[in-house]
Amino acid sequence: MPNIMPEGENIKKAIKWISGNLEEKDNQPLPILIEKAVFKFDLSPKDADFLTGFFGKRKAEK
Repeated sequence: MPNIMPEGENIKKAIKWISGNLEEKDNQPLPILIEKAVFKFDLSPKDADFLTGFFGKRKAEK
């Protein structure tokens, strides 16, 4: 099943923010970054699930 990007600027900002944090310090726990992004960008639980899948898939590809 393809990973379709949810609409909205906040999810895009969250992806950029998480990506930037992972580049700075690769040892940061992803679940904590996602949790911070959910509150920082006022995301829904569905958006949080998307971020978990998106970054989990991305990390598996590395």
